[in-house]
Amino acid sequence: MSDAAELKKLVKQLQITSTNEEKISILHILKKDFKVNESILRESKAGLAVGKLRTHEAKEVSDLAKEIVKKWKNEVERAKGGAKVGANGKAVPNEARKGSTSVTPSTPATPVPVNGGSGFRTAKGDGAKPSSTGNVTRDKCMELIYDGLACDSGAPSDLIMSRAKAIEAAVFAQFGSVDSGYRGKIRSLFVNLKDKGNPSLRENIVSGDLSTEKFSKMTSEEMSSEERRAADQKIKEENFFKSLGAGEQEAETEGFQCGRCKQRKCRYRQAQTRSADEPMTTFVTCVNCGNKWKFS
Repeated sequence: MSDAAELKKLVKQLQITSTNEEKISILHILKKDFKVNESILRESKAGLAVGKLRTHEAKEVSDLAKEIVKKWKNEVERAKGGAKVGANGKAVPNEARKGSTSVTPSTPATPVPVNGGSGFRTAKGDGAKPSSTGNVTRDKCMELIYDGLACDSGAPSDLIMSRAKAIEAAVFAQFGSVDSGYRGKIRSLFVNLKDKGNPSLRENIVSGDLSTEKFSKMTSEEMSSEERRAADQKIKEENFFKSLGAGEQEAETEGFQCGRCKQRKCRYRQAQTRSADEPMTTFVTCVNCGNKWKFS
């Protein structure tokens, strides 16, 4: 089995495992047993999978993921004849060798976050230039999308630029010209891409799990993270409870049990929230702890 195939197998296990112990075990294998290059990482998508774990809630998992990403970046740099990444997150030049000839890779090497990981990648910092569309505004918008995708990514520069180019082209195809609608859409996409609380959006686009065509047509609500959508839904439900009217009577009952405190002292009311042929929705409030829930 090839290195890329073995990595793919481990990446799949890493993504489906549910315990931190299993994640740590797989990460130790990745750190100890595999030497990588850019093509292997791109084919296996191991870099993206491990990169996601750098923000894992378990410190041991996140620290190990950071070590692996740093190790792999060094190996990619060495394979390209580039510089090694030092402990401070900055490039350390290779020692000069007699009779050696420096080689400049045609594709910019995968950069790393600066300032100890607090900075962000940009098209300018990566030396990534978009292919000219013949329109300065479109070229600048392509760079803007690149900045949004690359800010905390460990993916190769050419891969990120290809995604940025496809997104800009899809947006331009929607509007047909560089008008206010086009600019507004690019701005909306960029703002959502830069959201620090939504790294999965960037990762899914770069990995190809979310197509650039679909992303270019998504609304801000569709682009938001699962946590944000859950919080918004909770706010909507709370507002709906309040909108039923302060004067509306609630009946007390012991017919419902609160899922939070397990008490049965509750107040409830019913409302027709859907079409007339659908059952009424029952809204319940626990008198003991204030927990609210509903059912039809």
